[in-house]
Amino acid sequence: MRRIFLFTFFFFVFLLVISLPRKPMISKPPESKPTIVLPLYTNSRWIVDEGGKRVKLACVNWVSHLEPMVAEGLSKQPMDAISKKIVSMGFNCVRLTWPLFLVTNDSLASLTVRQSFQSLGLFESIAGILANNPSIIDLPLIKAYQAVVSSLGANNVLVILDNRISKPGSSDGNGFLGNQYFDPDLWMKGLTRMATIFNGVTNVVGMNLRNELQGSRKNVNDWYRYMEKAAEAVHSANPDVLVIISGLSNGNDLSFLRNQQVNLTFTRKLAYEVHWNGLSDAKAWESGNQNEVCKREVDNFMRLSGFLLDQGWPLLVSEFGMDLRGTNVNHNRYMNCFIGVVAELDLDWSLRTLVGSYYIIEGVIGFNEYYGVLDWNWYGNRNSSFLQRISALQSPFRGPGLPEDNLHNVIFHPVTGLCVLRESIYLPLKLGTCNKSEAWNYLPRRTLTLKGTDFCIQAFRLGEPAMLGYTCALSSYQWETISDSKMHLSSKVFNGSRACLDVDSKNTVVVNSCKCLSRDNMCDPGSQWFKLVDSTSSSYTSPALELDTAFAYPYRYRYTM
Repeated sequence: MRRIFLFTFFFFVFLLVISLPRKPMISKPPESKPTIVLPLYTNSRWIVDEGGKRVKLACVNWVSHLEPMVAEGLSKQPMDAISKKIVSMGFNCVRLTWPLFLVTNDSLASLTVRQSFQSLGLFESIAGILANNPSIIDLPLIKAYQAVVSSLGANNVLVILDNRISKPGSSDGNGFLGNQYFDPDLWMKGLTRMATIFNGVTNVVGMNLRNELQGSRKNVNDWYRYMEKAAEAVHSANPDVLVIISGLSNGNDLSFLRNQQVNLTFTRKLAYEVHWNGLSDAKAWESGNQNEVCKREVDNFMRLSGFLLDQGWPLLVSEFGMDLRGTNVNHNRYMNCFIGVVAELDLDWSLRTLVGSYYIIEGVIGFNEYYGVLDWNWYGNRNSSFLQRISALQSPFRGPGLPEDNLHNVIFHPVTGLCVLRESIYLPLKLGTCNKSEAWNYLPRRTLTLKGTDFCIQAFRLGEPAMLGYTCALSSYQWETISDSKMHLSSKVFNGSRACLDVDSKNTVVVNSCKCLSRDNMCDPGSQWFKLVDSTSSSYTSPALELDTAFAYPYRYRYTM
């Protein structure tokens, strides 16, 4: 009898509330791109503009170091169209590669674009450039390179000049000490010339001294000697640019900096870079449990380079990527882990490549680059869902210039690149774009609470949607990160069973049994991976909480009767 009375009471409350006029939901206004006051500097681990506001570098690599020594794709589309496409995909920066011989080898540097392609027998590419970019066809190669930088600048795209190799072409023999085409004196000369050429070009904000250091004579002592000398040469020729230094072992190892930093005469202009591709650890992703492999890879990253963040140095992950056809299972596994780490650490980064196809690479004309975000014809996106996944990483979560008193969490889902939102107190939680994310607080009592309210996420029953509730003392309101990856958010449902947040096919956040916690290497935990990301950026919250409160009780009553 008491149950019937309570049910009737809450039913009438429900009818009463839905009959009341509701305050309109306030939509977050569209975000405008922040104005960047150049040049750039560093402030502890952050890159900032001249006004001291954080600038998060969300870059894409554009190849210009291969045999033609011309930025790829200019036979397919006008460079202005490519620059605008870069902006439309959310990137604010291009890491534009160049070979040392572009400015140090007189016989190559004197070639025009037409002559360079003729020498390689690339007559179809000549026709394409005449159709799409006729103004550069008879320019010297360095002038064509400058034209690309200018086009990017006209579209407000920042540029990092990346000294990829010495001799244009593949990387063989082009790395560092002991390699056939690496001459330290010539390298210094080339860096100085390039820095001088682009002195005063405001959108050129950084220079990477050398990509993926390797070579038979590479060693830590010589690394300090030559990197310090090269850094001073670049800064002397162009004091406005950031000097970006890579480590040994193909750009992966900066661990020696833990105990001894570089000794430079300048300050606030030094950043480091590291590469983190899925290629080197493909076997681990194939044979291991994904939670365990992710933990191992993250620990390795922090040991070799990530510690620099805690020491107060900016760290750019300057190359990462995957086969964007989405068919390589190991690449997909790696990327799920990687995106979670980039969000959690709020890293600056550069995606492996913009390139849809090459003029010629290793003797193959028109090679289709499956890592490229553009398609073969440089017109469409190769994988739009991947661009959605990284879109949340293109804006800063925190840093100088963002409100310091607005610290909260966003609940980020790496597999989709979306964040946990609430449409209403009385509806299930959903995934949505992170610029509309709720502000959550993960409190010491292990509740995930909607900031500024008493509402928190509750696990009701297995297979049921995750909801917001109002009495947060029960175990079903308490969440902890479990598994080696620390990306499972786990609680207990009312019958005492362990459960984890999950996502269904409609992007509804649901509560399911935790999966892949054992050593099973065939299990995919991706849908249950979430990151609690610290953020001080603006968040979205409906003001209609006082009316929504009444709805929380019928739902809570529904699962506890």
